[in-house]
Amino acid sequence: MALDEILISRPTRGGPGWWWNDLPRSLKQSGHVGFDSLPDQLVSKSVQNGFVFNIMCIGETGLGKSTLMDSLFNTNFESVPSPHTMPSVKLKAHTYELQESMVRLKLTICDTVGYGDQINKDDSFKAVVDYIDQQFEAYLQEELKIKRSLSTYHDSRTHICLYFICPTGHGLKSLDLVCMKMLDSKVNIIPIIAKADTISKTELSKFKAKINEELRANGVQIYHFPTDDESVAEINSTMNSHIPFAVVGSTDFVRVGNKTVRARQYPWGTVQVENEAHCDFVKLREMLIRTNMEDMREKTHTRHFELYRQKRLEEMGFTDVDSDNKPVSFQQTFEAKRSNHLAELQAKEDEVRQMFVVRVKEKEAELKESEKELHAKFDKLKKDHAEEKRKLEESRKKLEEEFVEFNRRKSQMAVSHHTLTLGKSKKK
Repeated sequence: MALDEILISRPTRGGPGWWWNDLPRSLKQSGHVGFDSLPDQLVSKSVQNGFVFNIMCIGETGLGKSTLMDSLFNTNFESVPSPHTMPSVKLKAHTYELQESMVRLKLTICDTVGYGDQINKDDSFKAVVDYIDQQFEAYLQEELKIKRSLSTYHDSRTHICLYFICPTGHGLKSLDLVCMKMLDSKVNIIPIIAKADTISKTELSKFKAKINEELRANGVQIYHFPTDDESVAEINSTMNSHIPFAVVGSTDFVRVGNKTVRARQYPWGTVQVENEAHCDFVKLREMLIRTNMEDMREKTHTRHFELYRQKRLEEMGFTDVDSDNKPVSFQQTFEAKRSNHLAELQAKEDEVRQMFVVRVKEKEAELKESEKELHAKFDKLKKDHAEEKRKLEESRKKLEEEFVEFNRRKSQMAVSHHTLTLGKSKKK
């Protein structure tokens, strides 16, 4: 058998293991076919459909989250400043349509309003976790529909979380550690030091080391740029050592030499946002947008969403193995779940029927008792009525006797009076 005709031999068709060991054969074509244009087709299709990217900014009020977003995408999102008097944390998401050359990007920026402003910060992260879970749940429900529309569905799952750290120089706050620990299995996290121009370079270096040490000690898994792709492995490996990025944002433009640059003007000098000697803004933009945006989108789907999906399906009763640790297909799981559901439904129906029979018997007994009481009352009333009737009859007879006696005496009195009158007449 020639090597250029077939490179991998296969088991005999129909023989033991032919199905799952049916490895593909590598063949040589006699001429050009054209499927080498598949990458071009994919690029064309992707450009036509556009791209979606969702960013969540977590940090205390006043750390420059909105300003950094304006600087990253070189536009003005016209966000409204948030007050420090919010009673609880609220999330505000805004979606924008951006276009660069022929590439369209639907960008959603979610801001945590009032984060860390409350005296009691125990539940500050809860609203963030709920929001991320809600987006996962919405996508899962769309995925589970019989008639799905994932191609037109607006994917609102959070692809990256930029966690803004207050530049205290003393390490992370308890709220920072708790929040990132709660989120590290749900979203890609990149910690960044906000307003890095407020601390010196020496302090900044120590601050970064302190943050990384605390993250490792508390088991917080942040996002690291992938190094498995040879084309970006070197730069990503270098940039991983710069996390957390120390950034500066600005909406002002200052003329420096012959160029107008985005910068912050101070009495002691000018901090240029895109000057790598001043801050890590360029590094963040390079890693977030120009190099690893697609990797973040992919990891959101293949890692974080899969974890959520697995958890939710297990809660629904679906699993890949049975009680004996044997593989179970989705159909088998569904049939078993359906059988259990029907059994539960039948048991519930029997329980309801039994309860109905018991209630009917109780009602019948109650009615019989009421009937017995009514009969007793009727008999008593009948007896009382007969007694009253007897007494009345006796009274009537007595009255008749008295009436007869009265008439007799009346007759006697009349006769006596008549006799007396005749006697007086004779004497005269």
